[in-house]
Amino acid sequence: MNNFTTTISDTIQKTSSNQNDWIYRHVLDSKEISFEPMGTIHLPQINLFGIDISITKHVIYLWVASIILIFLLLYVVKSYKRSQIPKGFTNLIEIIIIFVRDEIVKPTIGKYYKRLLPYLLTVFFLIITLNIIGLIPYSSTPTANISVTGTLAIFSFIAIQAGGIIKHGFVQYFKGLVPKGVNLFIAIIIIPIEILSQFIKPFALAIRLFANMTAGHIALLVLLSLIFLFKQYLFAEIFVIPISVLFSLFITMLEILVALIQAYIFTMLTSLFIGLAIYQEH
Repeated sequence: MNNFTTTISDTIQKTSSNQNDWIYRHVLDSKEISFEPMGTIHLPQINLFGIDISITKHVIYLWVASIILIFLLLYVVKSYKRSQIPKGFTNLIEIIIIFVRDEIVKPTIGKYYKRLLPYLLTVFFLIITLNIIGLIPYSSTPTANISVTGTLAIFSFIAIQAGGIIKHGFVQYFKGLVPKGVNLFIAIIIIPIEILSQFIKPFALAIRLFANMTAGHIALLVLLSLIFLFKQYLFAEIFVIPISVLFSLFITMLEILVALIQAYIFTMLTSLFIGLAIYQEH
């Protein structure tokens, strides 16, 4: 029992140190990309007028995801030029686009969907790509970074406001935040609530995506760490290692599902909030 307690204490101390906090280093952003034990790539440090604009590993994987999407979608466009009948990967992309258009955007935005569909498709494909990249060994998940999800939420906030302004005009849209016919006392209460709600919606989008992707990765790494925690004990190879590996495989399969679901939820909620801005009377 004393040995077990000592081991846990040593593990906690190692995890809290800068050299052994491998779980945190995998989840958090950094200015290097680690390929241990093969080596580490140190990213360039840039300081402009006292502002740190250094390239980080999450920025690198954002670029990677963007390049992957550009090449894949250009391939789809070229395949359509060769034949109007989609096949293989092109058919898969078409199914996803039709699903987003007909099951998410049209029901929530209505006849104004064409103007906002390109943005919502971009968000959907980008989040899926970023989430799946994070499941590749030695990579990282940019959507587990609150700065990334916060930026996506800011663009969604702009799209929500744009949807309402397109439908009602600038002045009428903001006047419509307060229901017609309410007395002055109720209006004084409603106005701050409505203003706050405009910011709470995108904030919830950012936190939801960030929290789900971070929690999934930490759960997976903690299960794998049990192998190293119990490796010195008798029968650990028989019981602990197989159980940890099986649970890790299960969590990985679950992470793939979560990666798809979170892209769907972010896109669906953004589309829903845009619809609420357009149809204020509801």
